Amino acid sequence: MTDLKPRLIAGVDEVGRGPLIGAVVTAAVILPEGMNIAGLRDSKKLSDRQRRLWVDRIRSEAIAYAYGRAEPHEIDALNILRATLLAMQRAIQALPIRPDAVIVDGSVAPVLDMPVQALVRGDDRVPAISAASILAKVARDDEMIALDQRYPGYGFARHKGYPTAEHRQAIVQLGVLPEHRRSFAPVANVLQVLQNGGLHER
Repeated sequence: MTDLKPRLIAGVDEVGRGPLIGAVVTAAVILPEGMNIAGLRDSKKLSDRQRRLWVDRIRSEAIAYAYGRAEPHEIDALNILRATLLAMQRAIQALPIRPDAVIVDGSVAPVLDMPVQALVRGDDRVPAISAASILAKVARDDEMIALDQRYPGYGFARHKGYPTAEHRQAIVQLGVLPEHRRSFAPVANVLQVLQNGGLHER
């Protein structure tokens, strides 16, 4: 009888491609075989309280997990897709255990020195990707809450940096922050007005 070890599959997901500010955050998770994951699903379908309960459990029961990120200046230099793939690479590289294979949510996978597969709607189909989605979502939300305390008036704790009417209006009224993504149109448009002698940059 051959003694075969279970394959270590890492699930990877990102949060923060759409916002106008802050990093894109990724997580990589390797779950143990047989982990009871009833109720584990895409982070967008869970309440904040549910996500935070899952974060505690994932961190305590996962074989390994790690985070990756790409900062606003990298997003501006690379574009959001390439920056996201870079953040995914960083999450995988940060894992304390090397996985045998990687599955990422979406239609494009980063280049890795191991087998990797992109899976559309993977965050709803693969538990390890769902777990990664939850870790990344809570981590980025916490960053936005901290940013809200640093820069009151922008509403980051509410909209998490997404281009809501409130956020766009705050940029016009209060100015562009160092953490804003300058290549994204709502920010770039304000910066253009700034160059023409109106508004201001913080």
